[in-house]
Amino acid sequence: MSAERVTFYHAPNSRSGGTRALLEELGVEYDMHVLNFKKNEQRQSAYTAVNPMGKVPAIWHRGELVTEQPAVFLYLADLYAEKGLAPALDDPLRGAYLRWMVFYGSCFEPAMVDRGMKREAVPPSTSPYGDWDTMFNTLVAQLERGPYMLGERFSALDVLWGNALHWMTMFKLAPELPVIRAYVDRVMSRPAQQRAAALDAELAALQVA
Repeated sequence: MSAERVTFYHAPNSRSGGTRALLEELGVEYDMHVLNFKKNEQRQSAYTAVNPMGKVPAIWHRGELVTEQPAVFLYLADLYAEKGLAPALDDPLRGAYLRWMVFYGSCFEPAMVDRGMKREAVPPSTSPYGDWDTMFNTLVAQLERGPYMLGERFSALDVLWGNALHWMTMFKLAPELPVIRAYVDRVMSRPAQQRAAALDAELAALQVA
């Protein structure tokens, strides 16, 4: 583990809330740089000089920038490997861990965006996720093996997927099947998740004020 603290770029009520929840699960100290999306600070030069994409989460550590939510999760869970939220390289669960971490950004999010925008389906051979039903049924089948994405073992995967499905079902973008509802409730009831949610609610209220 590096002695140099991570700098975390965050905005309340955004996808970076999952990273804040992961940091709470890890129980580590970090420096947080808060952006106010209502003031469009993510598009201003002070932040685009850090991340030209103007997106959160982003972390800065040992002189290097890490962006893209799954990459941030992979980096943090491995950086603090002693916390046990990532299977080690020689752990039989490592392959499944990497698969589902990458599946989120390569299949799930593109499918959710297309579905939310009501875009006309394209031939599966030209889609990064094939088709909606196959993508969604593959995810549901994994959740049914539960209670967590890696079976009995809770990991950083569950912070990612629990938070994502929490928001997606809240806004009616993903079907709220019983297995999904139970999984989201299981993850979001964890003390670290509750702390992160409370801290973000306070931060969001301050930005409105």
